[in-house]
Amino acid sequence: MGLHRLTSITVGVPNVAVTAAYYADFGLTPVGQPGAEAARFATRDGGEQLEIVPAPRRRLLRVGVGVHDADDLGRIQARLARLDLTGELSGDQLRVSDPSSELEVTVSIAAPVVQDPVSPDPTNGPGRADRPDGRAPAIDRENRVRPRKLGHLVIGSVDRAATQRFFVDGLGFKISDEVPGLASFMRCSTDHHNVLVQQAPLNFLHHTAWEVEDVDEVGRGATAMITEHPERHVWGLGRHHIGSNFFWYLRDPAGNFSEYYSDLDCIVSDALWNPSVVEGARGLYNWGPPPPPSFIQPDDLAALMTGSHSAAAAN
Repeated sequence: MGLHRLTSITVGVPNVAVTAAYYADFGLTPVGQPGAEAARFATRDGGEQLEIVPAPRRRLLRVGVGVHDADDLGRIQARLARLDLTGELSGDQLRVSDPSSELEVTVSIAAPVVQDPVSPDPTNGPGRADRPDGRAPAIDRENRVRPRKLGHLVIGSVDRAATQRFFVDGLGFKISDEVPGLASFMRCSTDHHNVLVQQAPLNFLHHTAWEVEDVDEVGRGATAMITEHPERHVWGLGRHHIGSNFFWYLRDPAGNFSEYYSDLDCIVSDALWNPSVVEGARGLYNWGPPPPPSFIQPDDLAALMTGSHSAAAAN
């Protein structure tokens, strides 16, 4: 696979400063001095991966995807041409927009994410004392939870099928699993999924997902976020069936959801992975509290649609 990672995203919001403060609390590292015009953040392993800029309504503006070399850029440009899409090639970058979702994608030559492996804490179980005479190390953790990398995005598109073709047939993403009629889980790396597209009445960002070490970090991170701000809580703790990851979803001040996750399936060999078709509730989660209606259809969608229509009329 020439593709190997999500590099970065740019999110537009009405209030940069308040939203930036949220992501600092979330554990991302500010890059430079945040201002009214933009705020940038880095993860521990992925480098600078989030830019927040002013916009009339919340929306995902740009996504970056990494490739290994110029030959990869050329192959993607040829794939896009078969969809009658013209990518703008400049140096080590190829820029192209999906006509359906209005999302700009920048494919660039980028270094892969290198992650030092984390040794799992020993655990006890029935008839097995791998941690004899000692407490679980996780209960003594006091450090701040800091995401390791940006893992995946879920977006709404007014034409899900067309946007999916853009990612798969145009950019070269691969399909890992499917929920019929709803969504396909697409990857540009060894992670089970990096992008998922849902049918929606307008184009919008549903959530971003950020990897942490283990389920204790998922729980610790979310608990720290909601202790003084319970309104941030959306859904969790739980475990997805597709992708297998533990999750906890929170809401930023602009209305975008952000997810702490750990233990996502990895697809190292395409030949050994067997894509599945998952029906019903299992397409959403394996265990945990049931998702609130606002997770399926965010509360601000109607307002976003009104604002979008007003902007279109003004133009």
